[in-house]
Amino acid sequence: MRSISKWLLMVCISMCSTLAYAQQQAMFTQYMFNGLAINPAYAGSHESLSLTALGREQWLGLEGAPSSQTFSAHAPLRNKKIALGMLFTHDQIGETNQYGAYAIYAYRLKLAKGILSAGLQAGFNTYKASFSQVFVRQGDDGAFNADELHSFLPNFGAGAYYNTRRFYVGFSLPHLLNNAYPGQEDTQARQYRHWFLTSGYVFDLNHNLKLKPNMLIKAVEGAPLEVDINANLLIKELVWFGLSYRSFDAMSALLEFQATQQFKFGYAYDYTLTDLKQFHTGTHELMLNYRFLKKDKKMLTPRYF
Repeated sequence: MRSISKWLLMVCISMCSTLAYAQQQAMFTQYMFNGLAINPAYAGSHESLSLTALGREQWLGLEGAPSSQTFSAHAPLRNKKIALGMLFTHDQIGETNQYGAYAIYAYRLKLAKGILSAGLQAGFNTYKASFSQVFVRQGDDGAFNADELHSFLPNFGAGAYYNTRRFYVGFSLPHLLNNAYPGQEDTQARQYRHWFLTSGYVFDLNHNLKLKPNMLIKAVEGAPLEVDINANLLIKELVWFGLSYRSFDAMSALLEFQATQQFKFGYAYDYTLTDLKQFHTGTHELMLNYRFLKKDKKMLTPRYF
């Protein structure tokens, strides 16, 4: 059995007994480069087959800290009006694991200055909790003597997304069903709806520099409204440098590099602003993106979103 620190045990107890009041959906500092993870209407926006993998290791050095991974693929069909995608997720906190798999459909309408898209996703999450593996240092708590808990939680979500070459705005609810967690049907421990509002714009500073501010607002019942404000500086269409502030949580530094026309990678480091910073060395996030371009075609205009 694995031992955990006293304070982390208290966090686990709180999460397991009152899960409804937590920000359940995994957070990503690089949300502006990983749009499909929070909005199904983002599908097809890269105008080619696009693969994105992202891994986040939160509170590095702290046993049982959150670990999250996503993999997404999406592309418009030949007529460009319909886009399809898929999203796979994994979240681990202590002795709990959740896996998700979703199929995504988006209908895209070309307007005078941009594209308006409406998206749907359908799939499921699997949930597993091995509380019996937690070592309790003081006393005996029956909550941690239970056998493993397993559940299959089907769900679906929806979103809208509008973008031009310089501007984007999106609104989404990735999970619409308030599924109860296993053994908690009579409590408030369940999947609650998360509401996401995102937006950003690209400004020209000079021939070689561009500035892209981004904003994300996340709301869920029973938790404070979370606001993420970000600004990225693009140098010669190759390198992004960015800074972010997440309310009640962290400051972040971001770096993204366009290695080739098809491949780019990004890195983010979060510095915690809460008292938890004394227990860990920070949060690290790595993103990889590959876009399939036809050999006889080049990316004539950069994709900023």
